[in-house]
Amino acid sequence: MMSRSQISLESEVQRRARKRASDLGVSLAEYIRRLVARDLGSSQTAISPAAAFDLGSSGGSDVARNRNAMVAEAFGSRRPKRGRP
Repeated sequence: MMSRSQISLESEVQRRARKRASDLGVSLAEYIRRLVARDLGSSQTAISPAAAFDLGSSGGSDVARNRNAMVAEAFGSRRPKRGRP
């Protein structure tokens, strides 16, 4: 759970921090959270391994079940034909 905090920064420091956050592709708040976490020695927000799954639909394909046929098909189309010039 997060709690709100308010900080005051000098204008130049805020400008530079916003620029750095933008370069990293994160908000100023996230940039500051990361800095505080790093300083305190805690790890950054962990990404759930589940984030790598269920990203899209396979369209019903089952690569694991059909892998041998798929590999044979892929390599079979590139195999030079024997006995023919």
